[in-house]
Amino acid sequence: EELPKGIDNASNSTMSEVPPTRMNQQVFKGKKKAAESGHKLLKKKADALKVKFRDYAKMIAETKSSMSTDASTAFFSLTQAEYAAGNFKQKVAEGTLTARVRVGAGVDNVAGVKLPVYNEYQTGIAADNQSLGLVGGGKKIVSVRDKFTVFLGQLIKLASLQTSFVTLDEAMKVTNRRVNALENVTIPKIQAVLDYIDRELDELEREDFTRLKLVQSKKEDAIAEEAKEQEMVAASEKMSKMTIKENDVDITAQYDAQDDEDVVF
Repeated sequence: EELPKGIDNASNSTMSEVPPTRMNQQVFKGKKKAAESGHKLLKKKADALKVKFRDYAKMIAETKSSMSTDASTAFFSLTQAEYAAGNFKQKVAEGTLTARVRVGAGVDNVAGVKLPVYNEYQTGIAADNQSLGLVGGGKKIVSVRDKFTVFLGQLIKLASLQTSFVTLDEAMKVTNRRVNALENVTIPKIQAVLDYIDRELDELEREDFTRLKLVQSKKEDAIAEEAKEQEMVAASEKMSKMTIKENDVDITAQYDAQDDEDVVF
């Protein structure tokens, strides 16, 4: 199996630093298992972030669509109120301008990613300038206040969604980079080291087997040579015993002296 480009040199440098031993083989098997587990978890996290990302994109599109209607309605209502009650902006600006709506920040946890969330809450303070519109256009001013309150809520919701969307997008990029790094760099690199260790261990086993065969062959030759020498020694001892026995036999005993004729000189 070919490694991706750019990994060969790194793998070769790592192989040269890793002695091909059984202990290192177990260590790198553990690293591979951990990397595969991390890759699996990050893959699940990336999928969860992708689903949430699509949900946020859909909600942002829906919020923007409704905001366009709310904004046009609110500003058209303001125009109607100004037509009915006159220009009351200066009177509003002269008031205390105490906020009736405030924005609170929270955190939403999505697959380990903390997303900022903005929530609006009412302070409970009564609206200023209640006397506006007493001469005329009071209902229109109240309508303007209500419609701009709705529009403000949509703005806060959109700000929360947009901020979470950007944060989620960055988290997705980081997670996808980690997934790709594990899948295309780390795991193949560890696998290449394991393959190298396996090849070296197999080579060492073949060398040990060859060495053992040679040692066994030499032992068998030595045993055969020793047995041959013992056979030769036994044969030599047997010949020696037979020679000694022949020397001990009385040759003259085979002949009878009376059978010989007298020799006259």
